[in-house]
Amino acid sequence: MLRMTGTAAQFPLMRALWIAAFAAVIGGCAGTPVDVDVDAESRTPAAVAPDVITSEVALLALGQLGVPYRYGGASPRTGFDCSGLVQYVYRQATGAQVPRTTDELAGAGVRVARDDLHPGDLVFYNTLGRRFSHVGIYLGEGKFIHAPSRNGVVRVEDMRISYWRERYTGARRLALPTTQTAGQDCCR
Repeated sequence: MLRMTGTAAQFPLMRALWIAAFAAVIGGCAGTPVDVDVDAESRTPAAVAPDVITSEVALLALGQLGVPYRYGGASPRTGFDCSGLVQYVYRQATGAQVPRTTDELAGAGVRVARDDLHPGDLVFYNTLGRRFSHVGIYLGEGKFIHAPSRNGVVRVEDMRISYWRERYTGARRLALPTTQTAGQDCCR
């Protein structure tokens, strides 16, 4: 389990370095470059590849490491609950409006097999006796980030440890907007 404590939790520069180091470990350096079609007049991407967006989702989620848990919370200023973290990160990364509750998120997008998980996919767990009572964002390499219960902080977990493996109930991949549809509902 990866936790940010002490100096790294208190100083933004240390937090940024911690996130960059973690991203390098997960992503490695052998990735394939992504070509992005750029509009010559505006110098903005005409369409962004889905793997670029999902990587942005994962990186933005990592930027929330150490933010306190708060029931009903949906911002780094007030704290997050699990679905609030998902909603905040997807809105910041894609401009998409995603459902607010874990149950609603579990019905959004398309079902994904555990062996086909990609960074940015949502992973669901039964932690309260309900099939979809907890959600996190998959980061890759069997890791996910989430806002755990009371007295916790946003942190990374290994979904292969027995606690999470036994409570895993599925995963979903949200339809991501292109730059032309950003700000629209992603999950119908």
